[in-house]
Amino acid sequence: MTRWRAIDGMLDIVVEQSVLLSVPEAGLRESVAVRLSAAGYLVTPVATGADAMAALRARHYDLIVVDVEIPDLFDLARHRPVLSDRPPVICVTTCEALDMLLPELGTEVEDYVTKPCRIPELVARVRVQLRQPVLKFRDLTLDEVVFQAWRGDRQLEVTPAEYRMLRHLLVNAGRVLSKEQLARSVWGESRGGNAIERLMSRLRQKVDGAGPALIHTRRGFGYILGE
Repeated sequence: MTRWRAIDGMLDIVVEQSVLLSVPEAGLRESVAVRLSAAGYLVTPVATGADAMAALRARHYDLIVVDVEIPDLFDLARHRPVLSDRPPVICVTTCEALDMLLPELGTEVEDYVTKPCRIPELVARVRVQLRQPVLKFRDLTLDEVVFQAWRGDRQLEVTPAEYRMLRHLLVNAGRVLSKEQLARSVWGESRGGNAIERLMSRLRQKVDGAGPALIHTRRGFGYILGE
């Protein structure tokens, strides 16, 4: 769900797209939930098909991510078609052919990720399905429609290069990015470390100048957007 709110006469986008995460393995479920939450989604993690159906009856979800090894999967398969709005599904599976996946779930099985599950790939596929125009981490927001960034209610005046660097940090929130990776995301090619340091210094002044720091240095490794 997407809401709009007015701030000082300007419309601000607040994205509240919800994902039902149905994964039996606790470690994988927690890791994916953290990454999806950091990407700005409202995540409900469950461990069984019965719990998934209870969640679906309680509220609307924009997308379901389901591991085909989830217990009571038949419960989800059997009851989901009677829902008034059937969210699209991304499957986590050992199969490599989409036409082999859970035909009983219906035609809304939109995509799949094979095991072992690569979490960045799964998050990227969620983004594709939900076509999220806003990247968000905590109170830092980047709107890919109007190419603007905010920290809370404060609009950040960023240059195109700063925008590209900030976007790469948001897409990879929680991951350490090297200067080489950041340079390629900004300029499409390698640059000297000093160029990235100067650009990062200006960006951090804008992003973290009036609030708790979100961009951190990992000396000898690079930079990370996170707690």
